[in-house]
Amino acid sequence: MEKIDLTGFIQNARFNRFHLKLALVGFVLIVCDGYDVAVYGTITPSLMAAWNMPAVEAGAIGSVGLVGMLVGAISFGTLADRMGRRRVILITVILYSVFTALCGFAQEPTFFTVCRFLAGLGLGGVMPNVIALLTDFSPKKHTATIVTVVLCGFAVGGLLAPVLGIFVLPTLGWQVSLWLAAVPLLLLPFMYRAVPESFAVLLRKGRRDAVFATLRRIDPSRHLDDRSELVTEARSDAKLPLTDLFTDHRGRSTLMFWLAFFANLLVSYGFLNWLPKLMMDSGFTLTSSLVFLGVFQIGGILGTLTAGRMADKVGARKILLAMYLTGTVVIAGVGISTNAPVTYVLIGCAGAILTGVQNLVQVYVAQYYPPFVRSTALGSASGVGRMGGILGPIIGGVLLSLSFTNQTIFFVFAIPGLVAAFAIAMVRENRSYQRQSAQRDEPAPAVAA
Repeated sequence: MEKIDLTGFIQNARFNRFHLKLALVGFVLIVCDGYDVAVYGTITPSLMAAWNMPAVEAGAIGSVGLVGMLVGAISFGTLADRMGRRRVILITVILYSVFTALCGFAQEPTFFTVCRFLAGLGLGGVMPNVIALLTDFSPKKHTATIVTVVLCGFAVGGLLAPVLGIFVLPTLGWQVSLWLAAVPLLLLPFMYRAVPESFAVLLRKGRRDAVFATLRRIDPSRHLDDRSELVTEARSDAKLPLTDLFTDHRGRSTLMFWLAFFANLLVSYGFLNWLPKLMMDSGFTLTSSLVFLGVFQIGGILGTLTAGRMADKVGARKILLAMYLTGTVVIAGVGISTNAPVTYVLIGCAGAILTGVQNLVQVYVAQYYPPFVRSTALGSASGVGRMGGILGPIIGGVLLSLSFTNQTIFFVFAIPGLVAAFAIAMVRENRSYQRQSAQRDEPAPAVAA
């Protein structure tokens, strides 16, 4: 009887309509995720004016949403490895769409804050599971490219927020920007049909028929006998999934990934949340400040695409180290620049680096851990990273309230890049699941007779 190695079957398949449809669904989900995350930064000046809020309170509200993202990333990441990625992804979409739209009905900060937290649960849970799902079902030689292209959706969504804000905020008000978040609910039936369920979950339920149906979508040219033996990765027997992140000598790398996520999201969310306000304080209009935000997101798209292609050629680790170090210089340069065109270029570069490294490090994590713990690894790293994301807007708000100069604030946000570079340098590359899989697939060297 034929044996089918599920991991090898997927990794050796050719890119086809199945992968394209899955990538398109992932892209749409990440676009919506990026929009929902960025929309608060877009409407922050309007909210501060409407509710007469000080900068510290506005920063705290932004951080409450990130607290929800922290809880959602860890909870839904761990949950997906047990109950399946498809079901969890749909739950997260409903959460962030419904509660972001409800924020638009808020008449005062308290209701807005509660809804923002609940939306954050979904926002934090969707990205780790989309990345894990794409890594599970993508051909090996295209995985980094597919995932990074899909993650460009985050920058596209982030770009949509200020672009729509330019037209919506002055005429229709900040509420409309939030109501638009309900659009993904219309796409749920299509998502349900297009997204496959995790093989591990299907096999636990005895759904061999569903496994074979997905395999035929992955490689329609392959003749499959439904009686074939299915060989899959070993499952975890740990009662607490997080413990799997510290087995097989992966403990130090897990901690270093957490530190890198923390440092990168601290500067990313602090920079992104306060960029319009800092630019307005520097003499730019609201519209010009939103354009800066758009330039940042365009840079993020270009940076992600470039980083993904380069990672496929020379490895994610080397690209991450170079980008983290370059980002430190660029962000400091934004604080020094007094020339508008130069500032636009620097902010575009900052977007390319900050968004590019955050997307690429998630690809690196997904490839580093085995499938049975992949969502847990991504969710926990994202969750710890959200702590930095929570701290970033608060630090910006405190520095503003203490009347620190814009130059000093940008210098402060430049420092975490050095921390992230150190963390990635300390990752034990020889324990990577992808590297170990590649070594197993290599033919044994010839032995002289």
